[in-house]
Amino acid sequence: MSPEVLLAPPAFTEALGLYVHWPFCVSKCPYCDFNSHVRDRIDADAWQAALLADLAHEAEKTGRRPLRSIFFGGGTPSLMPPRIAASLIEAAERHWGFSNDIEITLEANPNSVEAARFGDLAAAGINRVSLGLQALDNDALAFLGRAHDVDEGLGALDTARRIFDRVSFDLIYARPGQSESDWEAELARALSFDTGHLSLYQLTIEPGTRFATLAAQGKLTPVDPDHGATLYELTQAMTAQAGIPSYEISNHARPGQESRHNLIYWRYGDYVGIGPGAHGRRGGMATLRHKKPENWMGAVDRNGNGLQQEVPLQAEDKAREALLMGLRLGEGVDLARIAGLSGLPIGALVDDRAIDRMNDLGLVWRTGNRLQVSPAGMLLLDAILPEVVAV
Repeated sequence: MSPEVLLAPPAFTEALGLYVHWPFCVSKCPYCDFNSHVRDRIDADAWQAALLADLAHEAEKTGRRPLRSIFFGGGTPSLMPPRIAASLIEAAERHWGFSNDIEITLEANPNSVEAARFGDLAAAGINRVSLGLQALDNDALAFLGRAHDVDEGLGALDTARRIFDRVSFDLIYARPGQSESDWEAELARALSFDTGHLSLYQLTIEPGTRFATLAAQGKLTPVDPDHGATLYELTQAMTAQAGIPSYEISNHARPGQESRHNLIYWRYGDYVGIGPGAHGRRGGMATLRHKKPENWMGAVDRNGNGLQQEVPLQAEDKAREALLMGLRLGEGVDLARIAGLSGLPIGALVDDRAIDRMNDLGLVWRTGNRLQVSPAGMLLLDAILPEVVAV
């Protein structure tokens, strides 16, 4: 995107997003730092009742504002009994009402057992699925601790595409030992499936994960950052050529196929979060649920909701969060909108001198109140943000 071709600033909307966290997985992947837990069995009736109670609490707090999106994340929400998803979707529509084009996404593992539930999940109201393929190489899948192989994953993708109108899948690249030609071939194969959305993440070593332990022991060597940058540039070129360019640093979509739910986060809209560890932003408040499933369940039993924290966001907090999220997007941010949301003047939001320096280097673009990180700047986003964000 050139500085002369700008997207119109996103119009403010009173529509909400809803995030539902299902915390259970069959096993813990060595790269994962999400709130996921392995349990031998769960009481599905108790979980349904608790999630419905948590949902009702948030509905009381927000009033009847139409939902634009629902996102079932985890954990592995495709392990959720479809009747629980159906009951939550039905309750959400009753509490809030739906926008005409509501997006209802569920994250799924691409194995045959869970793919067998896709029909029931679609009948429950799911209209978009995000598959964690993660790799198109069996050795890489074993390294990543995935339970499926390539054939099983592609079978699940085929099933998903027959059942759901909108399908996305994830891949992790910049894996140890992965060459430029390796990734070029893998990404070309992924693009040949012609889905409307792709999430392409570089492997990062997150604290507290099995990979972090192996790295500390010298048993795992992360990819050199320069090699990672080369793979990132290759990714941008290939996806753009295929008509599925990046709209966020790691997410790619054909026009109109962007994740509406994630855009609520990145554009700093309101969303409510229910279930263990779920975050929310609503009405200037930051909400956080208890993380451990048993603690969350206990809080719902005691209080009718799973809240651990509910705190008002200060003006600087709102502005900082809106900038840090929005500058991940290719469209960038509207500084006037963030000033309106936070109550701070535009001059207090960003460092104009830093922006001028980085504009000269081709790393950021500013046109009026629109600030964007350039494609070249996205490679250095973690270094750019502390320089330009003043709050």
